[in-house]
Amino acid sequence: MEKRKFIRKVCLLGDGGVGKTSLVRRYVEDVFSDSYIVSFGTKVSKKVIDLGEVELTLMIWDILGQKGDDALHAAYYRGANGAILVGDLTRPETMRHLVKWKDDFLKVCPGATFVAASNKSDLESTLQAPDLEEIVGALGIELRRTSARTGEGVEELFMSLGKGIMERSK
Repeated sequence: MEKRKFIRKVCLLGDGGVGKTSLVRRYVEDVFSDSYIVSFGTKVSKKVIDLGEVELTLMIWDILGQKGDDALHAAYYRGANGAILVGDLTRPETMRHLVKWKDDFLKVCPGATFVAASNKSDLESTLQAPDLEEIVGALGIELRRTSARTGEGVEELFMSLGKGIMERSK
């Protein structure tokens, strides 16, 4: 029997410099670069994943992380089924901002599926455990440790989002 095929739009959200582009490059191309490239607007990548009886194509929108671009962000969000919220463990404020990223996304895409990444797990975290627990509580979703540099948790992060999106569409 042929697999059922689905295409779903997902967005990567978070402040600038948290590693969104690096996570996408690690996931889609299995590469990492130390050079920082600012994302302007959005870049769309595609990855097909096997979920057993389903073949899911993720259209991954890597969206600029600059604040104050709410109208532009909303235009990019339209039609999305889910999002990965990305914060940087070495910059605690980026982790705290994830709640606002989630809330803004939900205004445009109510009912979306979320996963969250505490990225740069290969570096020394400046975030204390109680603060991290508070952020997880405010988000109301699981927070996964990732490192675009080493690849830690990256595959699992995207698979978790894909599975969550498909469960919601049943």
